[in-house]
Amino acid sequence: MSKNRVSRRQFLNYTLTGVGGFMAAGMLMPMVRFAVDPVLKANASGDYIATNVKVADITNEPQRVDFTFDQVDAWYESEVTGTAWVFKNDEGKIVALSPVCKHLGCTVDWNADKQNPNRFFCPCHYGLYEKDGTNVPNTPPLAPLDVYPYQEKDGILYLGKAQPREGA
Repeated sequence: MSKNRVSRRQFLNYTLTGVGGFMAAGMLMPMVRFAVDPVLKANASGDYIATNVKVADITNEPQRVDFTFDQVDAWYESEVTGTAWVFKNDEGKIVALSPVCKHLGCTVDWNADKQNPNRFFCPCHYGLYEKDGTNVPNTPPLAPLDVYPYQEKDGILYLGKAQPREGA
């Protein structure tokens, strides 16, 4: 027998504290996991999204390409439709431009303004972009259109997340 004897009161105090601690941990762990789980999930922002366009079908005339992907905002998952203007430049390289105007975020359209043929046109404030996505001087946009990085897999065009153009 030990010389330090535990009284009945100390034994009940230790037992109730231990049981209460386990019960509190059992209730708090799911709450903590619920709050921290989205932060710990792997980010899929580097993934490329398949479009319905074959690389062989891309010409030097910009064409609108719509693609869908699943977007997760914390615990809410939704299907989002994205858009890109895709064409081959004079060197034969694929160019994928974001349709979002850099002035106020309106959607630009190709060859939509009769006074400015073969340019991207933003109807909100009459912004203009050249075919390569650079902004026309003395029009509202102050920066060129964002570009999508792309990959080709099995003849299909895959697009990444839109990024600002180099030097913009």
